[in-house]
Amino acid sequence: MKNTIKLYAQITFSVLIFASCNAQKKTTEKLIVLKNTSNLELPQKAISIKRSELAVKDVTNDFAILLHKKDTIPAQLNDLDNDGKWDELFFVADFSPKETKTITLNWSKTNPKFPIKTSARFGKREGKNLPVHPDTQEVLLANQVHKKLGYQKYQTDGPTWENDKVGFRHYLDGRNSKDVFGKRIPAITPEDVGINSKGAVEDNYHVMYDWGRDIFPVGNSAGLGGFALLIDNKINRLGIIASDTLNNIEKTTFKIVSEGPVNSVLSYNYQNWEASGNKYQAKETTSIWPGMYGYKNTIAVDGLKGKETLLIALSNLNNQNPLQVIDSGDFVCFIQHDKLTYERQWILGTAIIIPKNVYKGYMEAPKTGQLTDSYLIKLNVKNNQEVSYYPIAGWELSADKNFKDSAYFANYVTTLAKQLSVKIKVEVK
Repeated sequence: MKNTIKLYAQITFSVLIFASCNAQKKTTEKLIVLKNTSNLELPQKAISIKRSELAVKDVTNDFAILLHKKDTIPAQLNDLDNDGKWDELFFVADFSPKETKTITLNWSKTNPKFPIKTSARFGKREGKNLPVHPDTQEVLLANQVHKKLGYQKYQTDGPTWENDKVGFRHYLDGRNSKDVFGKRIPAITPEDVGINSKGAVEDNYHVMYDWGRDIFPVGNSAGLGGFALLIDNKINRLGIIASDTLNNIEKTTFKIVSEGPVNSVLSYNYQNWEASGNKYQAKETTSIWPGMYGYKNTIAVDGLKGKETLLIALSNLNNQNPLQVIDSGDFVCFIQHDKLTYERQWILGTAIIIPKNVYKGYMEAPKTGQLTDSYLIKLNVKNNQEVSYYPIAGWELSADKNFKDSAYFANYVTTLAKQLSVKIKVEVK
């Protein structure tokens, strides 16, 4: 009888443990139902799901594991507000027209180490004769710009970001221009691009390597996706040109917010930007994910009084062909295609995809002044209103050799705009 009671107790205890484990699994495991409500095919569609939507607890240091049927979908958790807790689950997924995907979300204590398809890089030196060291953040004061210092402080003039298709860089030295790295291979570019064997800053990326090179002349434009304000018909550049010794921004704060296999995010805060006698606070967030020949840029300006127009810059240096302006989905696409590279050596298509609901026409920048050689796209935005747009670059030597054809590149941009217009319906169970 005692043995029977003991056996019954052991069985009951085992059942309780098993039930407890299953209950724990059920509380942490989630089903995510994703629905493409459009008739479009959506390759590598970016999906962001907020932590609050997932209603999860006690997984701060865990890694997300997404399973669709028997396939694992690479994913990452982003801490966007830098409070030490992740805010969003980010991944990309392919969708057929009208497709519904059911994905299982589980958690792991072990890093799954997905293939690296995005990267953000930043290197700086604290003195002219000191070597460059990697970093993730920087504070730049108005009198610390390149010309005033007498040397270039930053590797590649500032941070770079890339995916498996293309790379970009931001001139953090006060100019705030956006440049393009043409990539010939999907692998992430070497860490020492922009520095020599002694750790000194060196412009060694305007020559061709197996991975590619810097291909885009910027000059005194703001490059591919820089911004400015138009106030009383005066163009006010965010920042300065290379010959200036004092920035019009009192303090610039930069940070690599996230760097992961499927998403890299960078942020910039521009404090007391002086423009036409007024001071503005501007913020900028740059995000890149695999598959797209471009990146997403989100900006907002605080201090707008209603008389300002936001300008998004599209450098037209070396462009000898007409600009195409095409409506597509929720966007307006500004498209150039020519030998836009240094010395007109290669064909490059550049574009900016602008949200239609704030678009108010465009103008051409003057040939002289603080911001030149650009189409300037006018946006009507309210004070502190966030607006997101997409700079695109398709080089004839990239993985997609069809970019040498003008019609093909235009079709790529307009198709992408339609795909970006589609919102995936997300349900968490």
